Amino acid sequence: MKKLAVFLAVTGVLALGYCVYSYVEARLYQSKAALELEVKVPVPAEPAVRPHPAEGSVIAKLEIARLELSTVVVEGTGDSQLRVAAGHIRGTSPPGEGGNSGVAAHRDTFFRALRSVRIDDVISVKTHDREIEYRVVSTKIVSPKDVQVLAPTEQETLTLVTCYPFNYVGAAPSRFIVRAECTNCGR
Repeated sequence: MKKLAVFLAVTGVLALGYCVYSYVEARLYQSKAALELEVKVPVPAEPAVRPHPAEGSVIAKLEIARLELSTVVVEGTGDSQLRVAAGHIRGTSPPGEGGNSGVAAHRDTFFRALRSVRIDDVISVKTHDREIEYRVVSTKIVSPKDVQVLAPTEQETLTLVTCYPFNYVGAAPSRFIVRAECTNCGR
């Protein structure tokens, strides 16, 4: 019985240590990555075709002030990207470049606050060369196979994706979608 108690105690300490390590790793990455966005990149007089960002590179910072949600957005949605930031969904438009920009993050880390999002909440996205403001127009729950929410749009749109339900343990059966439209895009 004593060996079982020691085993469980050690396992608990290791699990807690891993959680602390993951939290600290993500926070340190967020701080360092946010500094990258502070460097102003000159905007060319004529729009240029931009190369696709490298996977894992910092492309934006996303904030919803009312929810106190603030996270860096990196290119890609692999495990290594979503462990430390929200990820831009490859195949969707980059933020601020027209069309539908998809951003995903885990429901138990960076997008935890989305459980309280409301219609008309303001989402601010700061890229290397501009700041875009979006207003939430809808939320819905879809199947993980329903990728239609990421289809191209005429109007500049931001689509946030996370797992649902928020309090589910394990691989969640659904996705929570937040759709927002640009308010300062001049359209």
